[in-house]
Amino acid sequence: MAEYRILEHPILPLEDQPTFEFTWNGRRMTAREGETIASALFANGVRIFGHHHKDGAPQGIFCANGQCSQCLVMADGLPVKSCMIPVAPGMVIEPMEGKATLPDIESAPDTHQIKTVDTECLIIGGGPAGLSAAIELGKAGVRTLIVDDKHRLGGKLVLQTHKFFGSIDACYAGTRGIDIAEKLEQEVRDFENVQVWLDTTALAVFSDRKVGLLREGHYDLVRPQILLVATGAREKSLAFRGNTLPGVYGAGAFQTLVNRDMVKSAERLFIIGGGNVGLIAGYHALQAGIKVVGLCEALPECSGYKVHKDKLARLGVPIYTSHTVLSANGGDQVDSVTIAQIDNNWDPIPGTEQTFDCDTVLVAVGLDPVDEFVSKAKEFGLPVYAAGDAEEIAEASAAMFTGRIRGLEIARSLGRDVGEVPPEWHRTAEILKSRPGAVVTEDIPEREKGIFPVLHCAQEIPCNPCTSVCPQGCITIEADDIRGLPEYAGEECIGCEQCVAICPGLAITLVDYGNGSEYATVTVPYEFSAETIDKGDTVTVLDTEGKVLGNVEVVRVREPRFSDRALLVRVKAPHAIAKRIAGIRVQDPWVSEPLEQVVERIPDDEVICRCERVTAGEIRELIRSGVRDMNHIKAVTRAGMGACGGKTCTSLIKRLFREEGVTLEAVKGNTQRPLFIEVPLGVFAGVSAEERPLEEVPATHATDVHEGGM
Repeated sequence: MAEYRILEHPILPLEDQPTFEFTWNGRRMTAREGETIASALFANGVRIFGHHHKDGAPQGIFCANGQCSQCLVMADGLPVKSCMIPVAPGMVIEPMEGKATLPDIESAPDTHQIKTVDTECLIIGGGPAGLSAAIELGKAGVRTLIVDDKHRLGGKLVLQTHKFFGSIDACYAGTRGIDIAEKLEQEVRDFENVQVWLDTTALAVFSDRKVGLLREGHYDLVRPQILLVATGAREKSLAFRGNTLPGVYGAGAFQTLVNRDMVKSAERLFIIGGGNVGLIAGYHALQAGIKVVGLCEALPECSGYKVHKDKLARLGVPIYTSHTVLSANGGDQVDSVTIAQIDNNWDPIPGTEQTFDCDTVLVAVGLDPVDEFVSKAKEFGLPVYAAGDAEEIAEASAAMFTGRIRGLEIARSLGRDVGEVPPEWHRTAEILKSRPGAVVTEDIPEREKGIFPVLHCAQEIPCNPCTSVCPQGCITIEADDIRGLPEYAGEECIGCEQCVAICPGLAITLVDYGNGSEYATVTVPYEFSAETIDKGDTVTVLDTEGKVLGNVEVVRVREPRFSDRALLVRVKAPHAIAKRIAGIRVQDPWVSEPLEQVVERIPDDEVICRCERVTAGEIRELIRSGVRDMNHIKAVTRAGMGACGGKTCTSLIKRLFREEGVTLEAVKGNTQRPLFIEVPLGVFAGVSAEERPLEEVPATHATDVHEGGM
């Protein structure tokens, strides 16, 4: 049986992990130590994990973070979320066909006494915001407990292979997310007053101001004086025909499979959404050897950083703006996707439909804060702060800095002599949270002599690594604001190439006109395997936005220490194109050609509630009949009544109200469950989740589902 694992990666190390066997539906398969059931199944080519009890629809992975229940399987006779449970040697795993049949209980389980732990500050979430806050609290001597539902700290930083934007001084700009995670964790571990609980799920905030936690299968209570919520964000979903087919899933799931578990989760990928998350996911896919067929964005321009969009276009990925997805197509799993251009009213334009061959449709259409713990803490009078995406959706660089601010504010509120938060901290936080500025015309230097960098930046974003590393001070940003465009402002360039290597957007090249011959050399950053390029190769070079300039010869490939696993490729190019070269194409054009025939899918299967398989048509009918209470919709259709507790469908139902002309002020929202996470009731009686003879769906929470990723 073929294995779908990543065997070569330009950035991530390939660890030689022990392997063992398990069985899936009676077949022996191989897994690696530490990986989840879902990742092990994907690595063995399994995409369909079962079929829904309501209509027999095939089920597969969607969020890979315990937010939904689409990846349920039976493991050793018990129903579990395959994306959260590690596979074990000899484990017998079967598809979830309909509803689970649970084993009989032969005896009462053992129980343990539930303990209450007191702490000054409890931090829920060990991502960039939570870790940064913990560091400030550690410095101030505050007794702090930080909990995270994963096996390691870092949140989504541990999935980010790219270099971060922002300021070198404020948030490690120019450093890869995976490395930032290690730096922050080490700082936290250095403080004796900061305790870390991993594999720990926050379940609820109670009226007695205690927080319930499920820690490695045991239930405990924590009584904090102050609660800091740094739980990040969860991905938004999108309603379109075929949107629940196996092969349609979120960017977070994709990054987890590819960058954490080193599983080649797709052969041909199509991306829905042109924000930073979708653009970065496309780049990660190419690094993993996955073909990216295309990306569509409903807006006239991608909402993510232009340098991310340009980078993807230069690599050979077509980007379709003012387009939307019509359907994911296939029988039991995705085999193609159909998109169409939209008009000013957001309606598809007949005749513009195109269908592309793909096995995966990646949905990256925005994020929602995971803020349930904040609202419940406020309701019960528990002093609470929020940081990172739980407070406001922004980039991970901003999350780190707001975490620092919240840590200092909490320390001060607890009576520590830490002084006021410096005003410049607030200003820096606002700069890091700022949205991309207007796009300007790219400024290509007129000079054609000597050696100098060409800055292919045409949009104001918070970023300054290039100005910080230039040993000659030749690259500057006007005024005291890192959102300005960098400029080459000198004649002293020594050709060190450090600016080329550190740029997070891969938007700097170095041009050398040498001795005045008809050719110049151009150094280009290249974050792909050294096996794919070598001296003497002929490569296709493109301008900033992906227009082909021609074919040129590679004259040098090197990987200096300061380039941090990136290659610096020098090509020889005619003067006419040298300054315009911005990148090297890595994906051939034929990959992205549409199919000759447009594939249409039946128009009535846009699923809004994944857990209960409730369609848009069912909900629209109720709205049109006058229903304005989401609890009414839930009672009639079961939308929001499934295992995820409405985490995925709530925003989609609200969107249906808006589409039907109903303002959200006229809509009564769903009554929230007292527990934010599914959890077996036995744990509240002191039954260990690992020892119980009867296991229910495991509890999880959204710790740093996304903190931007910049």
